[in-house]
Amino acid sequence: MPAPLQLEDLPLPPLREDLRLSEAAADRGGEPSWVIQDTVINRFYRIGWLEFECLLRWGQTPRAISEQISRQTALKPDAEQVLDFRRFLDQNQLLRPGPDAVDRLRAQSEGNPWLTWKGWLHHYLFFRIPLVRPQRMLRWLSKYLGWLFHPLMGLLVLALSLLGLVLVAHQWDAFRSAIVESFSAEGIVGFAVAVAFGKALHEMGHALVATRLGLKVAHMGVAFVVLWPMLYTDTGEAWKLRSSRQRLAIASAGILTELAIAGLATLGWAVCEPGALRDGFFYLATTAWLLSLALNASPFMRFDGYFILSDLLDFPNLHERSQRLARTALRRGLLGLPDEWPESFSTARRNSLIAFAMVTWAYRLVLFAGIAVAVYLMFFKLLGIFLFAVEVTWFIVRPIYRELGHWWSRRAGIPMRRKFLVFAFLAGLLALLAMPWQTQIHSYGVARAEHQLRVFAPFPALIRDIHGMGTVRAGDALVMLEQPDIAERVTRSEAGVRSFNARLTGLLAEPAGLSEEAATRQRLDVQIQEQSAARSEIARLNLQAPFDGQWRDVDPNWQAGQWAGTKEALGVLVDPRTWQVDAYVRPDEVHRIEGGAGVRFYPEGHFTPIEGRVVAIGSTRVAQLEHRQLASRFGGPLATSKQGEALVPTPALFHVLVQLDAPPPGMQEVRGHLQIDGARRSLLGEGATQLLAVVRRESGF
Repeated sequence: MPAPLQLEDLPLPPLREDLRLSEAAADRGGEPSWVIQDTVINRFYRIGWLEFECLLRWGQTPRAISEQISRQTALKPDAEQVLDFRRFLDQNQLLRPGPDAVDRLRAQSEGNPWLTWKGWLHHYLFFRIPLVRPQRMLRWLSKYLGWLFHPLMGLLVLALSLLGLVLVAHQWDAFRSAIVESFSAEGIVGFAVAVAFGKALHEMGHALVATRLGLKVAHMGVAFVVLWPMLYTDTGEAWKLRSSRQRLAIASAGILTELAIAGLATLGWAVCEPGALRDGFFYLATTAWLLSLALNASPFMRFDGYFILSDLLDFPNLHERSQRLARTALRRGLLGLPDEWPESFSTARRNSLIAFAMVTWAYRLVLFAGIAVAVYLMFFKLLGIFLFAVEVTWFIVRPIYRELGHWWSRRAGIPMRRKFLVFAFLAGLLALLAMPWQTQIHSYGVARAEHQLRVFAPFPALIRDIHGMGTVRAGDALVMLEQPDIAERVTRSEAGVRSFNARLTGLLAEPAGLSEEAATRQRLDVQIQEQSAARSEIARLNLQAPFDGQWRDVDPNWQAGQWAGTKEALGVLVDPRTWQVDAYVRPDEVHRIEGGAGVRFYPEGHFTPIEGRVVAIGSTRVAQLEHRQLASRFGGPLATSKQGEALVPTPALFHVLVQLDAPPPGMQEVRGHLQIDGARRSLLGEGATQLLAVVRRESGF
């Protein structure tokens, strides 16, 4: 019985007849490349010299193809490489489907993907909705908007943007106040409208540049990434372009459009008067700067920054190729496996690609974890927990599990010494996590004298005399005030007392005076009480020092005879011998602080700390911020919302009182940063405690 034929000796299946093959630009090493276009779904696949030679001889057996290429070219492939290329074409449905493949495709098309959990998962994580086929409109716009692409227009926009930034720098306090005040319901609506407008122009920038370069934009629409809507433009035909500079122009068009919007909107805000138009420019400027520089410019996700970097380096599939190198580096470096490098690069280039992949993994870990938390908070509890688990499993756990599975499958090939080192490292890491460390808690606060008194007038009064700034003793008069109305009341009361005393004397001499004596005495008592009350109010106008200290912050413009109100401080009396700090700590950290804990206070602008200790810890959240200089709207580090005249911290904060061992520089009230010694804790134990707390809190559905 003859032996069955091997795959190397079976003819390759035919290619689809609707595919198109076009030459692309050579890569950085000078090797030629080509692009396969799938005209049905408008997708492009870049191939190299070996794959092109395989296509020229397609239809023969893999062994025959590899032998012909070896004889006729400088390449020396084996039959397995030809089979790898066949598998690539089959996976991307570029081969003409046979009977089995047709049945499989028919079953897939007739089945409802929404009835399977994989279908739901795929459509939840990512799906697109094409909205328009804009080619005719784009050709018309490209014809009439050609002036936008003139170099002088770019220079003009750049100059106007720089002018706007300079003008905003001169109005920075107003711009910062606008940022703080924009966190409102009206501001959220404004930002949403600005984002939609900016992203629409962003995508139009991609589409117009692609059209000017002779490409067809198949459609534009909305893509949903984890249920978050994002506009998109299909510029897949960019791979037809042989010039990497032209592809770079298409990739960077969106960011350049948003930067132009940001620059012009910044100038518009700077020159407009306060009103609706200025608010609109503000929303456009802030969202365009943020989305362009913080999101779209990132090369660690498949946004514009990634394609820009790929085109600058002329390095297609940057993420996939760098991550293959990084996985190989981990297997070789950690496990000692003798894996070959997926591609041949210089040592410096390979190390840079590995570093890029590592940073990409770290970036995505943080981003996907943040997305999972956001998704959890967006929905009701049970659905939020389920979607959170899906996010973490699909984006974080699944890739790690897949790589660890590969390590486990090759455990027999790992040298014993590497196994020992890996287990020793894991044991050491576990010990470090389980060891109770003393950790620091960072917060912000204001250093002030322990005994200080802001002096105010008890009621509107005239200044008769005010003590000059300097040292005072307890009982010294700080401010002498007078109130003409009260003085007049005293005079009237004294005159009334004298009058009623004289009346009583006369009544005693009259035979019928006894009947009026009781009423007269009552009226005399009223006058005496009014006189006493008026004198008490006059005594309150003599403001004396209750303790020894320094009399400060007296306005030099105060003069005798001026009126003083009740809301403006006349001065501050400070005892400079002892100082305290009002610190504000987050709720998730306040439980780690104990009375007597060590503290280091760094006054703003100084690098030498002042030692201290915790003397009191608030048991409830702070109702309002007492020190305005800590509020963000006044240039401080703490976010606050305004409720009437009060500044309420957002999020919640707890007050911690700290006693300092020495006064701050200049013995002046100053804000600063604190490092508070927290209770010793194990990171592993703390993490387990936090996890159990979350599970307990969220267990009540």
